[in-house]
Amino acid sequence: MSFNFPACTYIVAMISDAFLIFFSIFHVIAFDELKTDSKNPIDQCNSLNPLVIPEYLLHFIFNFLFLFAGQWFSIAVNIPLMAYHINKYRNRPIGMSGFGLYDPTSIMNADKLSKYQREGWIKLAFYLFSFFFYLYGMIRALITV
Repeated sequence: MSFNFPACTYIVAMISDAFLIFFSIFHVIAFDELKTDSKNPIDQCNSLNPLVIPEYLLHFIFNFLFLFAGQWFSIAVNIPLMAYHINKYRNRPIGMSGFGLYDPTSIMNADKLSKYQREGWIKLAFYLFSFFFYLYGMIRALITV
């Protein structure tokens, strides 16, 4: 068993993915609080918007490491979500002054609220699947020389 760069990459991906799972859970809980009127939209957007760039950076950094490690299947699995992140950030509301995606004036629309909540659940499922896939990839990288 040798400790090589792909194994290190998978370890970094697993640690980053654990943070991404936390972000997704926070995302789901935040939109559930909005749905039940437990929190106002301005406070919710102020707590969600600062997490957008760290989420995207974490996801892009370990995929960049996968590129250097030559883990092409791992990159292929992540490309659709990376493309979605880029597209979503490029098409964010025009009036946004910061780096976030969520506008307090439109976040309470029923269609957007359900869309954001569904997005959080899908991201959570993807990150959970990815965590176990990265665990498998790390073990495979450690076993094969």
